[in-house]
Amino acid sequence: MARIKNIELPKDKALYIGLTAIYGIGQSTAKKICKAAGIDPEMKVRDLDLDQESKIRSEVDKYVVEGELRREVQMNIKMKMEIGSYQGSRHKKGLPVHGQSTRSNARTRKGKGKVVANKKKVGK
Repeated sequence: MARIKNIELPKDKALYIGLTAIYGIGQSTAKKICKAAGIDPEMKVRDLDLDQESKIRSEVDKYVVEGELRREVQMNIKMKMEIGSYQGSRHKKGLPVHGQSTRSNARTRKGKGKVVANKKKVGK
């Protein structure tokens, strides 16, 4: 069982896909890690031996991932909110930050639709 940064990697997946279970590692970074460790990225996670696992662990330690990265992102958001930037104000209001339309979309950020009274269509 490969356990890196307190994350259990999925056993039946290729190594570079399994590494993406770690927050902060995408497919391209996972391939870089495999190349630096000298391990085939297409190898299944269950086929790793202890030596290979320790090489990958040492390569992953060179990146900011999991708790450190989450903390860093939250601190950046908090700092934007404190200085009163546009992005910080959007975070405070719970609206999309990167200029997306909010008239009909943005349900992910805004939450479930609110019912507005007296919005019936007028018909004859």
